[in-house]
Amino acid sequence: MVAGLAGATVSRAQRKDRPNLVFVIADDHAGYVMGCDGNRQAETPHLDRLASEGVRFASHYCNSPICTPSRQSLFTGQLPHSSGVTLLKTALSEDKQTIARQLQGAGYDTAVFGKMHFNRPGRPGLFGLNTCMTEDVVAQEWRQRKPAQVVPEQIRTKPRWRPFQDPARIWLNAEKLPYPRYDEDMQGTFIARKAEQYLDQRKQDGKPFALWVSFMEPHSPYDFPVEDRDHFSPGAFPPPRLGPEDPPFIPAVFQDLTDDEKKGIIASYYASVRFMDRNIGRVLRKLAASGLDRNTLVVYTADHGYFLGQHGRFEKHYGYDPALRVPLLMRWPNQIRPGVIWSMTEHVDLSSTILDMLEVDPLPAPHGQSLRPYLEGRGMTHQRDHVFGEYLETEQAYIRTERYKFIYSSGRRQDWYRPAQSSPGPWRRLYDLKTDPEELHDVAKKHPDLVLSMEKLMLDRFRKTHPDANNEPAGLAPEPALDFFLRPRDA
Repeated sequence: MVAGLAGATVSRAQRKDRPNLVFVIADDHAGYVMGCDGNRQAETPHLDRLASEGVRFASHYCNSPICTPSRQSLFTGQLPHSSGVTLLKTALSEDKQTIARQLQGAGYDTAVFGKMHFNRPGRPGLFGLNTCMTEDVVAQEWRQRKPAQVVPEQIRTKPRWRPFQDPARIWLNAEKLPYPRYDEDMQGTFIARKAEQYLDQRKQDGKPFALWVSFMEPHSPYDFPVEDRDHFSPGAFPPPRLGPEDPPFIPAVFQDLTDDEKKGIIASYYASVRFMDRNIGRVLRKLAASGLDRNTLVVYTADHGYFLGQHGRFEKHYGYDPALRVPLLMRWPNQIRPGVIWSMTEHVDLSSTILDMLEVDPLPAPHGQSLRPYLEGRGMTHQRDHVFGEYLETEQAYIRTERYKFIYSSGRRQDWYRPAQSSPGPWRRLYDLKTDPEELHDVAKKHPDLVLSMEKLMLDRFRKTHPDANNEPAGLAPEPALDFFLRPRDA
């Protein structure tokens, strides 16, 4: 069966019915908040069905726990320090080769509806996207639409989102208030409807297409419509326990949240995930109704994961597993063998995998590897023994193996989530995930040899991929060598 699949894909690229791509991406969707991941409280029926019909990568990790670097790493196939985007506000260089440009050059009609975090105004042709309706364009057109139904004044709705200006309990929606619109008038639904219209157009003209559908949910303040305001009880979501080392390092902005407020925040997040799943269902139903699903590779993932009270944190911005592990689902009927892959994979593997499956030339200097063997029910020749991540806003990097998590920081930079107690100078932490899966007990001092091997592994990833590697000063010990690579160099 596997050999037959491989032969079919070789000839497919030369036919008019070339396979299509639908790439659905969420904003801040943690890998552990899905029913198919074993979470009985998460209501994600459409994602669960997608997982049952395709492959779910259960140990998939982003390469940066922050929006812009992670998204541009996905789009270029390179780690953030090589893509040129390691900070939240950095704009991707317009001359950078992207997966959209690669597919456009191979004859695909390319389109995006939703958030891409290019930090540039959306316009046709940008980064190889024929239709480029990014978040700025979406917001402008959506705001011009008059809601079909007005929300009664007696229904309490959430205020305008003002992070860091309002207390965290307000901008993290601890009261679990809905957005002041009904489902059909929500921005997420608007994005789904735009994707549906695009699929109708491609059904009519028969062009091969690559479509990105990028939802804003469940990013704070966790939008969901008025109809969903009574769904999920905050009392059903007790906050995760803290470790003995956590309190001094909880960001100050979260220090005064009560347990009841944390419960409300978590319930709001789950409601937003449920709303997003409903819109994903709309896109997938349209794909099926148009008859395009049989020849379309569907990919679902998120830019990064999310904290829901673990270590006293919310949002992302750190290297613990809740912020690094993300969903990855892939479906292509009769081409992908359904199942679950437990081996570790990285975001930079995605562009290589998609281009390989669609029989399109790879991106120049990709940092990932194609996961096609997994999708076809075969083993990988070179299975990852670790995953790598970086967050250069605070000059941190991460190595995760099956058993251990290693975190290193230069200690030189602080982002806007300042802890109550800062760590002066470089620091490192090591967690034994076999005995401590919640990463609560640092064992770095007990295992100096293992720390040294992790530092060398981290340096190896930097040296093989960093554009400034040739300028590394000679003879540096591991710590100052890592500090050299952790410095942001964004243009």
